[in-house]
Amino acid sequence: MRGERVMLDADLAKLYMVETRMLLQAVKRNSERFPPDFAFQLTRQEFQNLRSQVGIASWGGRRYPPYAFTEHGVAMLSSVLHSPRAIQVNIAIMRAFVRLRETLALHKELASRLADLERKIASHDEGIRALFEAIRQLMALPE
Repeated sequence: MRGERVMLDADLAKLYMVETRMLLQAVKRNSERFPPDFAFQLTRQEFQNLRSQVGIASWGGRRYPPYAFTEHGVAMLSSVLHSPRAIQVNIAIMRAFVRLRETLALHKELASRLADLERKIASHDEGIRALFEAIRQLMALPE
């Protein structure tokens, strides 16, 4: 939707085990946490296009088009909702960020070690080339 991968409010409400209206109330109470790149309401045309693509609308009876949440919006939802599931998701997101930071630090360390190893091998390659050149020169000497 609009060039973004999104999840719709009703699907997220199921995921977080809250009613859709409760999810939307939390979003409206915390609107400053949901800029347009985190969440946006579908236009009527976008909603109609979505319904025609899906075939049978699972969102029947809605008066207004649904809200769509990007991955940033999904993560932010976990911090503004107060269901037990949302709390678990928020904790999992925080742990994932910590693991990601640790992995990046490890990656930098491994990259540094690999660069050191490449420098050592490069110097060994030069030494081996010099050794082969010396052997060739010895082989080329007249008897």
